[in-house]
Amino acid sequence: MSDVAIVGIGIHPFGRTPDRTGLEQGAFAVRQALADAGITWGDVQFAYGGSQDGGNADTMVEELGLTGLQFINVANGCATGGSALISAYGAIRSGQYDLGLVVGFDKHEQGSFRVRPADWGLPEWYGEVGFALTTQFFAMKIQRYMALHGITDDALIRVAEKAFANGALNPNAWRRRALSYEEIAQSTMISDPLRQYMFCSPGEGAVALILASPKKAAQLTRHPVWLKGAAMRTRGAGSFEVFSPSLSVEDGEGATPIAARAAFTMAGIGPEDIDIAQLQDTESGAEIMHMAENGFCRDGEQEKWLREGWTRLDGKLPVNTDGGCLANGEPIGASGLRQVYETVLQLRGDAGARQVPKRVSTGYTHVYGAPGVSAVTILAR
Repeated sequence: MSDVAIVGIGIHPFGRTPDRTGLEQGAFAVRQALADAGITWGDVQFAYGGSQDGGNADTMVEELGLTGLQFINVANGCATGGSALISAYGAIRSGQYDLGLVVGFDKHEQGSFRVRPADWGLPEWYGEVGFALTTQFFAMKIQRYMALHGITDDALIRVAEKAFANGALNPNAWRRRALSYEEIAQSTMISDPLRQYMFCSPGEGAVALILASPKKAAQLTRHPVWLKGAAMRTRGAGSFEVFSPSLSVEDGEGATPIAARAAFTMAGIGPEDIDIAQLQDTESGAEIMHMAENGFCRDGEQEKWLREGWTRLDGKLPVNTDGGCLANGEPIGASGLRQVYETVLQLRGDAGARQVPKRVSTGYTHVYGAPGVSAVTILAR
């Protein structure tokens, strides 16, 4: 089986767009991706797409055109976009198709995500005591991690400072004002140790990708970006995840290390071979933990990495070059595909003011979400 090429990308700006539905945002991104690939909707053989609150992806054929193609809806929480991409990747790798579409979009209401504990196999008391609020869970998780590995508030602040600096350079980001270290450090405490500017917000946006077989890609572009590995995994026994009702006495392996290991094996490379990375940053602490969980550093080394600026645009491993979830917000269906969109831009050298100055040959994307799922991709020129 051969690699799969990404030959077209499209995005609808993230944030709030009150005059456009989630489905309309998805169709907007699809049209951009088609134009980028130099094809028409009628050329597309199949599609996978999804959202949580924005509508059923397959219904956008009413706007794009009734061509009779296979269009499958995907719903997998925060891994929706990544799961749609992996589904399309497999369809082309199998030889069944040559050209396909992946689209993710969402349109969430303001405020935190509404959670029904029963939907996650949890008793009602879990929500009544406040644990269904992800702000509470992530605060508890990073508190424990900081105590175990010597991470300080300084690291949390630096992650957010970098995110908003990168977001200010991204025309499609929601939050486009760089925030100073002091502004972040003095912002309102939400869930100790996480402050107001350390959290992302549910939002809106859409991303679409056109995938092709090597033969088809050669007909469409001289410079494809190759999807070298794509893996989605669930949690191992004993891991502590979003919506876990308890903490195991013996630590288990989480979804992220399992997915990362699978993707690296598929690509035939290791963390040391990656030039840029987009990591899930639901809040500042998540990026810190995921740096280690994905194999880029050891637990506790993040403090030095951030202090030395190694994850900035000009660092040895730029992380979340478009501002991540902190600057873009998190429309669940689109978030993972936004990471891929950004990585493709960086690999092409088309990221504009936020283009990484060093030569970029490989990129890595990672999403994580409830109830303990992770999706990872590895891309290369």
